[in-house]
This record gives sequence, C-alpha cells and structure tokens, in this order.
Amino acid sequence: MAGLGWLTARPIAHRGLHDAASGLIENTPSAFAAAIAGNYAIECDLQISSDGEAMVHHDDRLGRLNDGDAQLRTKSAAELQAVKFKATSDRMQTLKELLTQVSGRVPLVLEMKSRFDGDVRLPARMAEIVRGYSGPVAAMSFDPDQVAEIARIAPSLTRGIVAERWYADKEWAPLPQRQKWIMGNLLHVPRTRPHFVNYSLKDLPAVAPLVARYALGMPLLVWTVRSAADRAKAQRWADQMVFEGFRP
Repeated sequence: MAGLGWLTARPIAHRGLHDAASGLIENTPSAFAAAIAGNYAIECDLQISSDGEAMVHHDDRLGRLNDGDAQLRTKSAAELQAVKFKATSDRMQTLKELLTQVSGRVPLVLEMKSRFDGDVRLPARMAEIVRGYSGPVAAMSFDPDQVAEIARIAPSLTRGIVAERWYADKEWAPLPQRQKWIMGNLLHVPRTRPHFVNYSLKDLPAVAPLVARYALGMPLLVWTVRSAADRAKAQRWADQMVFEGFRP
C-alpha cells in the first residue's frame, strides 16, 4: 500500500512510553503523553465494553494494573472510565478520549483484542470512531476475523495483522492447532488483505513475514524490542520496531 511511510518513520512505543518505576503505567494517558513528548508513535490495545464502546486496555479482565476483578466486557464504558490504575491518578480511557489526547501529533497503531469468538463489535466501533480522525492511524489484530472485518467496512483504513510463529503460550491453548498454523504462516492474507505485518521478533527470520515484506511489499513491524540486541535484530529483518523498556 502506497503512502505508509508514516508507519515506519519512527519507533513505536509499546502501550505508550510506559515505565512503572517512574509511575507511567502501560496504556494510560500518562504513558501516551510521554510518548508524544518523545515524538514516538504509539501502539495501544482496545477492548470492548458491555455497551459496545472501544476502551483502551490490554487485559480483558481488571486487576493486574488497576482496581477490580471483572471482565471488561461485563462493564459499561462509564464504569470502566471510573477504574483507577494502581498508584496513579490515571483512569481508563475510551478510544475517543485517546484520539482527543493525541490529536494527530504522532501516529497511532491500535491493536484490537479478541476472544476469537466471531464478535466484531470492536472493529465496527473502532472504525466508526476513527472515521473522522485526521491524524495517522492504523488498526491491527492477532485475529484474522477482526482484520477482515476492517477490510470489509473500512477498506481505506490502514490495517495490519499481528502474528507469531508457534503460538506456544498458554493463552493460545484454546485455539485449534490448524488455526494457529494458518495464523503463523499468514495464510489468511487473501481474505484479510493486510497492509502491513507486525511479527514476533523472537520468531524471525521466518518465511511468511519475509515473503510479505519482500515479495508483497508490506511494511514489516516487529514486537517487542527490549534490548540493544533486540534492536540490532529488528534492524536486520524489519522496517520498524515496537519497543519498550528504553528510549531509542
């Protein structure tokens, strides 16, 4: 896809420029403000609320970084906006609030989280919200169904697939082995038609993402870069990195 230089022009801060030791928690307004101040692009996560709002949060359940223990999909947007992150004054944002905060100053890369159950409310709501946004923005997901839905309802919105080679972590255990094989080898591309790939750094080099980069001309991002050695590997195999734990 032409005109994606903005996507690879600068390093992408994973869940914002967070640093828990300094009180900057991932996916919070403070972490996003730090990324903007550093002139980094921002990667962040979206979850769906019970009333269909796109909320900025990685986990599908409260508790790891904030008060409570409920699943986000059981709480309304208003209830989630009241959730406080531990040891901070930050509260959970809606995607609308994030767009207002960023206001086009740096690129946004929005990861749509999924339970792989066919629910496409999140891509629908995300596409609706960003339709009037003038800044550079891309949507991506591990779930091919989410990306295919974006291709269907918002074909002009930059979209990407997030992937890894083996899907060995326990969070992927519910998925059939064949589904993981299709995802890891990007065999859904004729259906999802992504504009870019965001692949696991630890799994590179691998055939599928390199074919996407060199044969299909898709920008290749890599996640997650956390050290000088990681950065050198990212520079060898990819067009840009999604990083955390240091300032490039």
